[in-house]
Amino acid sequence: MKYLFNNMESTAPVEAGESYDVTIEDTAREGDGIARVSGFVIFVPNTSVGDEVTIKVTKVARKFAFGEVA
Repeated sequence: MKYLFNNMESTAPVEAGESYDVTIEDTAREGDGIARVSGFVIFVPNTSVGDEVTIKVTKVARKFAFGEVA
């Protein structure tokens, strides 16, 4: 999946279907946990700040992704 960064096309550092070990760093307004992989934001429901979890990415957008606890 590709996204724009400073008007340059770049590849997202995560892929749908892949698993990653992450730490939940913040909480979104909707209550989802926020993790980052190489600075790229991934929203993970049913997590709390400080959780260290393995996630599976379910959808990748240009500026963020969604994942679930694996």
